[in-house]
Amino acid sequence: MFDVGFAEIFLLALIGLLVLGPERLPGVARTVGGFVRKARTSWVSLRNTIESELAEADLASPIKQTKEELQQIGKELSDAANYNPETHHSISAEADPVPAIAEEELPTTEADSNKPDNA
Repeated sequence: MFDVGFAEIFLLALIGLLVLGPERLPGVARTVGGFVRKARTSWVSLRNTIESELAEADLASPIKQTKEELQQIGKELSDAANYNPETHHSISAEADPVPAIAEEELPTTEADSNKPDNA
């Protein structure tokens, strides 16, 4: 970001030594170093947060799209299950798609014929 070489740092140290003096220069250098360290840490934290938010957004989009596709497929399957080809209309939810068979029409088995009539 900043292109600071050895010559620029040496020039700043020399100016700082002349302005602040040899007694106060180490304390000021420590304070400035602490501020730079805090700023760098904050910047890295902010960058990591932004990158994680972008990664979550990138993952959320395909998941949402897949969910919508699955809902559409489910609706199509439901519509296909309720379609009556004889009338070319959908079967209502209240109508029974399988006609009821009367009990008289049920075939009797050999076990049914062996039962006594008065039972």
